[in-house]
Amino acid sequence: MVRVAMAISLCAGVATPALSDVAKGIEALEAGNVQGAATEFQSAFETGDADGAFYLGRLFEMGLGTEKDMRRAAELYAAAVSKQSALAQNRLGLMHLNGEFVLQDYQRAAELICAAADQGEPNGQFNCGLLYSQGKGVAPDAARAVGYWQEAAKANHVAAINYLGQAYQRGTGIDQDATAAFATFQRTAAAGNPMGLHELAKAYASGRGVDRDLVKAHGYANLAAVRGLDEARLLRDELAGMLDAASLEMAQAFARDWKAVPLDQAG
Repeated sequence: MVRVAMAISLCAGVATPALSDVAKGIEALEAGNVQGAATEFQSAFETGDADGAFYLGRLFEMGLGTEKDMRRAAELYAAAVSKQSALAQNRLGLMHLNGEFVLQDYQRAAELICAAADQGEPNGQFNCGLLYSQGKGVAPDAARAVGYWQEAAKANHVAAINYLGQAYQRGTGIDQDATAAFATFQRTAAAGNPMGLHELAKAYASGRGVDRDLVKAHGYANLAAVRGLDEARLLRDELAGMLDAASLEMAQAFARDWKAVPLDQAG
């Protein structure tokens, strides 16, 4: 194992613009140069980029280039939080939510996670929405939960899009709208997300939010099943018994010819 020397000063302040930065550190990490990445992250933090300490913390959390050390990771996340890193606010908030090497504290978790959300961090927006939907650390507020998921969905956050689709299905925090639910799940389904694919299959099978189409229902259930959803496999097999041979061949051809489109490339 390559040992990473990390002696970051937790009281580092803002200095002149960094010659080294987080983007360079990420590039080094992707190239397998963990030591170089750590140097870039440390330099970035010392010259005013709070996310530098967050990424150093991730190295300790994942045990990349050093022994895994969750307590050190938490210290680095706290250092990054002190400089308003939204990435660190979200991660340290999750640690407080779950009681991982810090006190389990729902109120502190909500403060951190929702601060990240209010800075526009998509994971923070999704997680803050969850907290409002569950009433953990904040008063339950389904409408606010939906609002945060809507913001995260704008950044193509898959889980937020799916939760928003469920909100439309159930009328939780937003007007119930089967057509809007279908359109919402259509976004994640197009990218190959299993839940999105399964929800389209159910919608086509029931005619909820879209015209009933058992061929497409089978095709989407087939695509979701191959991605590991047992419920989708059961639905696919149930639909197979409802289709004649020609329709079943059409459904299988639909699944065979289907291609995923990344969310950021969708029209």
